[in-house]
Amino acid sequence: METLRYGSEPSQFVELHGTPGGRGTAILLHGGWWRARHDLHQLDPMAADLVAAGWYVANVEYRRIDGDTGGWPRTLDDVRAAIAAVERPAALPTVAIGHSAGGHLALLAGGLSGVVALAPITDVPRARAEELGEGAAGLFLTGDDPAASPIRQLPIGCPQLVVQGDADVRVPAAHSRDYVAAAKAAGDDVDYVELPGVDHFRLIDPADQPWQPAREWLDRRFS
Repeated sequence: METLRYGSEPSQFVELHGTPGGRGTAILLHGGWWRARHDLHQLDPMAADLVAAGWYVANVEYRRIDGDTGGWPRTLDDVRAAIAAVERPAALPTVAIGHSAGGHLALLAGGLSGVVALAPITDVPRARAEELGEGAAGLFLTGDDPAASPIRQLPIGCPQLVVQGDADVRVPAAHSRDYVAAAKAAGDDVDYVELPGVDHFRLIDPADQPWQPAREWLDRRFS
């Protein structure tokens, strides 16, 4: 594992796993409602699984809220700077895989070959109004900037997979359903998998069945 810094702030770094090339580059973006108490190590098992499948993996840390210097738009700026800093073969795909708040950032990152969004936050004002994430959305975004919500930035112009558990109380399935419907109406190429009885966190465990739709989609789209 190699650490790459893309800025001077403590949270501005990427952990690189594997060797450049192979099937392409997977950009991992962890969740946690953009809060500082959650970090990139949430996705260490996913990184190992993807390296074993032939991917070069960049697991991104970024500035967050609650004691860090993140928030809108600084957190997204970090993600874009991190992706730009990772050296990767131009001829191979670059796919962002994000969970929860990381799914939100993946859908907004731009310039990607594809996005896998696992229970993503797609509408920040709606999340704020529904008091999801213990008030995190209001800390992340003050006011109402349409650029902060993937559902208001469609089409994003690359293939997407959205995976959602219907037992998720952190990011309700209705949010993903509404995003997918809007993305398809805008002309985006979107696949949607809703998993019965699955909660918010099982999606990121590579040893558990709910991760398999993402692996299968990657195999099908980028073999």
